[in-house]
Formats: sequence, C-alpha cells, structure tokens
Amino acid sequence: MAAMAPVDVEALLDDKAAKSDQTLNWRSSIVDLMKLLALDSSLTERKSLATELGYSQDMNDSAAMNIWLHRQVMNKLAANGGKVPAELKD
Repeated sequence: MAAMAPVDVEALLDDKAAKSDQTLNWRSSIVDLMKLLALDSSLTERKSLATELGYSQDMNDSAAMNIWLHRQVMNKLAANGGKVPAELKD
C-alpha cells in the first residue's frame, strides 16, 4: 500500500479560517485553533489536554500553558503526517 501524502495543515487551517465568521488566529492561539476545529476551548478542556500531553508546569499560568499546548498540538500534527510550518513546532 502506498504511503499517503502529508496533509498540508497550514493550507487546511487557513481555508477553514477564511470560511469562518470569526477572526481566528490559529497560528498563535490554542483557543482560536480549538475553535477553528470546533473543539471546546474552555480552560477546563485546555487543562485536560495539557495533562494528557504531559504538561508539568503550573496550570494556573494559563498563558504559558497555552503557548506550550499550541506547540505540542502542532508537534503532534507533524508527527502524525501533517505538514506544519517549522516556526509552529519545536
């Protein structure tokens, strides 16, 4: 079986963002990224996702957690065959 071509995550998300009725900055905001993907972006859900992905810092510092979380999601997309811009991952 032939390998699937990598999914162009940037093009896919840009297309979704262009069709959205909200201005969503998915490139830097985990909240906007989750909204764009129709996921619950509440602090509770973000803390849950951070726990699932192994975040070990203070979850009450939501700004630091959000930045880390955005990076981890982009890394996971890349690790699972997504083509993600280099500046959005580790």
